[in-house]
Amino acid sequence: MTKIDWYILKRFLGTFFYAIMILTVISVVIDITEKINDFITNHLSVSYIFVHYYLAFIPYIIALLFPLFVFIAVIFFTSKMAYKLEIMAILSSGVSFWRLMRAYWIGGLILALLLGIANQGVIPHANKVRTKFENQYVNSPDPDKSNVLTNIHVRVDTLSYVSMNAFYTTDNYASGFTLEKIRGEQLLSKLESPSVTWDSTAKVWKTGRAVIRSINGLEMKVKVIPDTSLKLNLTPNDLMVNTDAKSAMTTKELDHYIARQKLRGAGGLNYLYVEKYRRIASAFAVLILTFIGAVIASRKVRGGSGLHLALGIVISAAYILFMQFSTTFSVKGTLNPLLAVWIPNIIFAGIALWLYKKAPK
Repeated sequence: MTKIDWYILKRFLGTFFYAIMILTVISVVIDITEKINDFITNHLSVSYIFVHYYLAFIPYIIALLFPLFVFIAVIFFTSKMAYKLEIMAILSSGVSFWRLMRAYWIGGLILALLLGIANQGVIPHANKVRTKFENQYVNSPDPDKSNVLTNIHVRVDTLSYVSMNAFYTTDNYASGFTLEKIRGEQLLSKLESPSVTWDSTAKVWKTGRAVIRSINGLEMKVKVIPDTSLKLNLTPNDLMVNTDAKSAMTTKELDHYIARQKLRGAGGLNYLYVEKYRRIASAFAVLILTFIGAVIASRKVRGGSGLHLALGIVISAAYILFMQFSTTFSVKGTLNPLLAVWIPNIIFAGIALWLYKKAPK
C-alpha cells in the first residue's frame, strides 16, 4: 500500500460513510413524519421509539441500499479526482490502470465483507425487532384477512403425516384432525379426532375423543380414548406461511426452516432460497459495482461529476430492474433461485470487463 493507495482508500470509505450518514438521517426523518400519528396515538416515549424501533430501522435501511450507495460514492469521489486531473497524473507517472484499481478492490472487499457478515445475523435480527414493533403499533390488522386455514396436509417427520379440515388461527383450534404413521407404502397407525387444540404452555396438541387404529399386516386393532396429548414437531406458526418472515431469520434459522419445510413436503420454497442466496450475492455486487464506478468515473468528461452521477443512477436503476425481474421469475415461475439471484451480477460483471477494456490506460 503506497500513499496513493491510502489516499484513494480514505476518500472511498470516507465518502461512502458520509453518504450513508446523510441517507440515514433523511430516511429517519421521512419515516418519523409517516408514523408520528401512530407514535402519539400509542403514547410512546422518544427513548422507547429509538431503542425498540430506530436502532433496528437504521441497519435495515442501510442494508437495503448498501451496494448502490457504494456505487454512487465511488463515482462521486473518483469523478472529482478525474476532474482535478489527479487520475491523469497517477497514470502519467507510470502506474498502470489495473494497479490504480488496487485501492478500490481493497475498499470494495472491506465493504462487501461488512455487508455479507451483517446479512447473516445482524440485519435479520434488526428486521425481527422492526417488524415486531410495526405489527404492534403501526400496521393495522386486515379485517378482510381470514383467520381460518382449510384442507391442511403436513408431513411432521419421516413417518408422521397430519391432516386438518380447518384450523382457526385466533383460537389455535383445528377440526377434523388426523395423524397417520406410514412406512413406505404401509399404513402403521391412524389417529382420528373431531377436534384438537394447541396448548402453548405444555407445547402439545390436545385432542378430544380420539379413535386409534393400529395396523399390522392384515390385522387391525381399534382403540377409543376420551382425550390425549400429542407432542409433535409442529406448531401453529408452522401452519401459517408468512413470506415476510424470511428476512427476519438468521441464515442458520433460514436453513433450519427450509429443511423442515422440505421434510413436510411443502412446495413453493423458491422465495426462501432467493433470500438465502441474495445475502451473499448482494455482498458480491458491492465489488462489481465498485469496479464499474471506478472505471466510469476515472475518465474526465465535459459534463463533469454531474454526467458521471447521472450515468451511475441509470446503471443503478438497471441493476435493480434486472434483480426484480430475475427473482420474480424464480418466485413465481420455475427459474433456479441461485441463478436468479446471480444473473444481475453475471451481467454486470460482463459490463465491468467491457468498460475496463475501454478505460483510459
